[in-house]
Amino acid sequence: MPGRIQSIERAAAILRLLSGRSRRLGVAELAGELRLPKGTVYGILRTLQAVGFVEQDRDSGKYQLGPALLHMGSSYLDGNELRTRALNWADGLATRSGESVRIGTLHENQVLIVHHVFRPDDTHQALEVGSLLPVHATALGKALLAHHDYLVAELAPGSLPSYTPATVTDVYRFRSELEAIAQRGWAVEVGELFHGSASIAAPIEDRRRVTVGAMSIAGPIERLCDGRQPRAEFVDYVMEASRAVSRELGAIPW
Repeated sequence: MPGRIQSIERAAAILRLLSGRSRRLGVAELAGELRLPKGTVYGILRTLQAVGFVEQDRDSGKYQLGPALLHMGSSYLDGNELRTRALNWADGLATRSGESVRIGTLHENQVLIVHHVFRPDDTHQALEVGSLLPVHATALGKALLAHHDYLVAELAPGSLPSYTPATVTDVYRFRSELEAIAQRGWAVEVGELFHGSASIAAPIEDRRRVTVGAMSIAGPIERLCDGRQPRAEFVDYVMEASRAVSRELGAIPW
């Protein structure tokens, strides 16, 4: 049986890094993350750039995902039943709440954003479709994990990195929070991923009653919360939209 091709593995590793939180990295940063020579990384980047998988920012000289790769990702997402069924409900939730809406699924122990609706105002916003977010520091991730016991059981002490002082990094405390989320049907994070921001999410089930995704709203803490608690009307909005998508997927027969 032929062995794996190292250059392709390295190219894939670069693309994964560029799809992460930073989403724009230089040769030195990529080489440091991958522990590879700069010349090797530069050669791979030039090849990926030639086929349109990455592009270089003129001002900073850093690299980001290119249009060809994003088009391929969009082709996958267009065929994703969860996203297709949720489009109208996500738009409605954004209008009703006045906040941005994200739909995510689990992917390699992270949250993959498959749909993103901008906040309905004129502020500058960046499209997050295709980005990967940590499961333990997002409401989306918590709503998903709360219904996947086997993944929760695999969490080990020290496996939850801190992003802000509010991030829950203790595995046992996190498991306890997930139990409460599973019982009440919604999740919240307040300043756990980014300072000053909060999100509220609820799970989406399919016809097998399996949690296949989650829907959330995100915005400033002062708009979504009273103190450290989410506002009840926003929790209701999110749960109603998530239940509607679950009905579309056949989980709820009415």
